[in-house]
Amino acid sequence: MSRNIIAILRGVQPDEAEAICDVLIQAGIDRIEVPLNSPDPLESIRRMAAAFGQNALIGAGTVLSLEDVKNVAASGGRMIVSPDANTEVIIASKAAGLASYPGVLTPTECFAALRAGADGLKIFPSFLMGPEGLKAISAVLPAETDTYAVGGVGPKNFAEWIAAGAAGFGIGTGIYKPGFSASDVAARATEIVAAYDEATK
Repeated sequence: MSRNIIAILRGVQPDEAEAICDVLIQAGIDRIEVPLNSPDPLESIRRMAAAFGQNALIGAGTVLSLEDVKNVAASGGRMIVSPDANTEVIIASKAAGLASYPGVLTPTECFAALRAGADGLKIFPSFLMGPEGLKAISAVLPAETDTYAVGGVGPKNFAEWIAAGAAGFGIGTGIYKPGFSASDVAARATEIVAAYDEATK
């Protein structure tokens, strides 16, 4: 069962990427993002994609340029996540056959991203919009739009966000911080998956 949870591994090192990716998949999280402001992110993506690309959607976050999109695709990544709604990046991602999740916060950004071909919308930082804001925007978005709450979300408030219309979540420091071992990540991932499954019953 694939869950609408994206693990954000900001700061992950290439030599630990495969072990962390492995425990995430075992816990039930198969969408994994390495932000491009991590140490040697393309090498981490390359290693994870080579080892687990058949079983997981692996890609990059903090993608800001067309050059970034090209480099991620060349490394085997299949998902592009951005903090902003740069329509050129969205269009380039889709042209390269990659999934596109741009960051949005306003109705204008939401609709611009969808018109450019985004697969889903990353509500970021979601604590600024809040569940009530998402509920209001969801009322006017196309019914099939997948919105991912990112920033200030976790096991304690999954149910509230889902009730407001969130389709999924991006989890950063709640699942990984530099220095966490694979077993640290496994414990957090297990808790997050259990809470997600309970909230989506």
